[in-house]
Amino acid sequence: MIMDLRYSGYPVRIHSGTDSLKRLDSELNRLNSNRAMIVCGRSIANKTNLIDRIKSVCEPSSRIACVFDKAETSSPLPSVMEGVQLAKENNVDCIISVGGGSSIVTTRGILILLAEQGSAFDLCTQYPPGQRPISPRLDEEKLPTISVITTPTTATNRSGTALKDPETRTRLELFDPKTRPIAVIWDKEALETASPELTKSASASLLTGVLAGLLSKNLNHLALSDLNGALEIMLHDLPLVDTRQAYGEVAMKLCAASFLYNRACDSGIGGTALGVVSAISHAIDTKFPDCSHGDAYSVMTSHGISFNAPAILESSARVLASLERFNANDIPMSGDAAGRLSEWSLRFFQSIDMPTKLSSIGVTDQDINAIARDAMEDFPMHSNIRRVENIEEIESLLSSAL
Repeated sequence: MIMDLRYSGYPVRIHSGTDSLKRLDSELNRLNSNRAMIVCGRSIANKTNLIDRIKSVCEPSSRIACVFDKAETSSPLPSVMEGVQLAKENNVDCIISVGGGSSIVTTRGILILLAEQGSAFDLCTQYPPGQRPISPRLDEEKLPTISVITTPTTATNRSGTALKDPETRTRLELFDPKTRPIAVIWDKEALETASPELTKSASASLLTGVLAGLLSKNLNHLALSDLNGALEIMLHDLPLVDTRQAYGEVAMKLCAASFLYNRACDSGIGGTALGVVSAISHAIDTKFPDCSHGDAYSVMTSHGISFNAPAILESSARVLASLERFNANDIPMSGDAAGRLSEWSLRFFQSIDMPTKLSSIGVTDQDINAIARDAMEDFPMHSNIRRVENIEEIESLLSSAL
């Protein structure tokens, strides 16, 4: 069979290893950057030595013009706007994100709103009733960005940015490939600053993404190789996170899995096979601040596989074959392929102490309608492999996950 695909890669340099943070200065030199801004959360700024380490490797240290340490979970719009203002006041020429997904997405939001005319409400994806979503083109040039990451988040080198509107507790989705980093640093000590819970949370949504990719109907060989590589790493290393044995090395391998997954996405695969999981997870972690991104995914993945079962029976068999080849534990031996995969994912998340019921993350039956309404207006819902006919289907799915 002829392999039909469109691969869209982009230039990025990855620095990985012990003390790889020291390579940050050479990246700033490449950019002729002398007024960089660091974006991080308060825990990074106050409970780690990462900011001091960054300043110590920069020559001179004054090329770090300012530090914005107010990145928050779900990247609320007011926080992002504060970062925009600080960047303007300091005339920055590069932004360095330090941390996990929140710092990275906050950085992308700052880059977009710093460059584009209009508010986030004008620039975000629109959902006209009865029509396909419309994502405005964001054509202005963006400042370069470098990511020093502390978790294996899939947000690292993506084009999408989701900001939280705290008034409505909904997501504002913006898309701009020009916000991708020109360099990514996987520094062992930096990765060791994140708790096992944060690393598992980032990895949980990564695993769901890998499964969704492998469940794609039209899976080309480039993407298949990357996805299987990511899956093999995760099966071996994700269960080791809680043991903290060689924690930094384990985290770096999970970062590699995240990169492979993102590269597979650049090879043309998407998350349509589990679009319903992404949409509902986005709605949950936006409405429930104490629920991590990964917790929402670990709860919804098995239920989403079951919901989409009629459309993914053949591809589920392919995923099971990969699991068997990599000697995965607890693969059910009876039932159809989608049912077996659903049960395996449930068992795997349970084995690494991730939640698998909505009730365990604070969701009650009174919350179901609001979550379903928000999920219906989330971009992945509109591309889910099984057409979602009405909100009642999503409410029923959520009820089954309680």
